[in-house]
Amino acid sequence: MDNESARAFLLRLPHVEETLQWGNNVVFWVGDKAIGGKMFAVLNLDADSHGVISFAAGPEGMAELLEIDGVFPAPYLARAHWVAMERWSALRASDLEARLRAARDIIEAKLPKRTRDVLAMPPGDRHKLIAARKKEVAKRGRQR
Repeated sequence: MDNESARAFLLRLPHVEETLQWGNNVVFWVGDKAIGGKMFAVLNLDADSHGVISFAAGPEGMAELLEIDGVFPAPYLARAHWVAMERWSALRASDLEARLRAARDIIEAKLPKRTRDVLAMPPGDRHKLIAARKKEVAKRGRQR
């Protein structure tokens, strides 16, 4: 797996959105930030000591994954049970996909009810609501 195949896989998961943040990091969210979505994975596009990808693992998953060479506690997010991989070959592609799917599910379970209600809306209604919320946020930003 690499950045492009990981990105393509993550974007196929239900209700996943992406943003570019913190320099050169692609952040994947369950639900849009405008409706209270939460991040569950981060692709690091820079070659640095933060690893190639980090993701939510949960307490048990983190303990299991830290036994694998090339997996370490994610910088800044380890206390929330996130791990990072120093190289793509630390996990087989199928194992990584299963872990990323689980990361998405872990974070979806933590979403507030109002956010889960929006995600359950028909796609057209959900997109309209998200667009309206983004417009409100942009308007508030211009007023400051």
